[in-house]
Amino acid sequence: MAAVTLEKIQKSFGATHVIKGVDIAIGDGEFAVFVGPSGCGKSTLLRMIAGLDAPDSGTVQIGGRVVNDLPPKQREVSMVFQTYALYPHMTVEANMGFGLMISGEDKTTIGGKVSAAAKMLGLDALLDRLPRQLSGGQRQRVAMGRAMVRDPKVFLFDEPLSNLDAKLRVQMRSEIRALHQRLKATSIYVTHDQIEALTMADRIVVLRDGRVEQIGTPVDLYDRPCNTFVAGFIGSPAMNLMSATVGAEGAQADFGGTIPMPEDCAADVGQRVVLGLRPEHLQIRPERSPGIACRVAVIEFSGADTLLLCEPVDRGDRSIDAPAIHAIVYDRLAVKVGDRITLGIAPVRVHVFDEASGQRL
Repeated sequence: MAAVTLEKIQKSFGATHVIKGVDIAIGDGEFAVFVGPSGCGKSTLLRMIAGLDAPDSGTVQIGGRVVNDLPPKQREVSMVFQTYALYPHMTVEANMGFGLMISGEDKTTIGGKVSAAAKMLGLDALLDRLPRQLSGGQRQRVAMGRAMVRDPKVFLFDEPLSNLDAKLRVQMRSEIRALHQRLKATSIYVTHDQIEALTMADRIVVLRDGRVEQIGTPVDLYDRPCNTFVAGFIGSPAMNLMSATVGAEGAQADFGGTIPMPEDCAADVGQRVVLGLRPEHLQIRPERSPGIACRVAVIEFSGADTLLLCEPVDRGDRSIDAPAIHAIVYDRLAVKVGDRITLGIAPVRVHVFDEASGQRL
């Protein structure tokens, strides 16, 4: 068993309260991703699981055993760092086997484990090279191989792809996920990039200001965010959020547009709400039809789709002091900057949140 459980974790650094009563349960063999903005506490939680930091209160369990008082080397975890942390004077082979050598493993055992990990990671031909002779992606594979050879119960990844270029990040995401599927080991991955979280995780833990906002599968978080923070954080481009008042025939946005309401929404007539509209769910409708009247401000063509940045306008086509609205369209539309369009949305696609609490209705 390699389940990881955090119960009532609290952590402060001086006068700064960083972790504020966190409870998380990660199943055996699960790939969990901690995601959130900078300073939310995700790396601190990872370090407490690794034993590099100690919680002020609460318990950390690995495989059903409380490990608060165990040093890192006795927790049977391996950590892959953002900066690779390779020894520059050692070859790839020596870097991968160094931890085993320190633990007193014999050369034959070390050689076998390093060889097997190198083959799995495509490093067979690079074992004699020094880190400076490797690309960023190859260095990250070496760091992963060094973690693998220890046969840990839990893999910990601390923003391992943040130093790579965009194309290589996409490739390494797939490689890490494929590696997890082969090894079947519990993995906890920290990132500030919600696209990494959505594409890699079995379950995502969304953190903000030292607290858990929501835990769920990528589909759960995307389709049913529990509050406005998760709604605005998960998804790229971000969900459009707009304040409105519930009416008998829909919700009247503060800037004047009328938005339909889903039938299962518990909001009352007259209640102040925040409406959430995913950019890909907005549709361009004939001018002057019901919906959100806008003027196209920016057009970003990306091949498979086109992103429109639209400014709401009033009945006289005058710009309104309101947040811009993002819409994604998949057809080749004959629209240009400055055109007036109407954006519509199906009621079932509208997310509704209480304005005061931010919680989903």
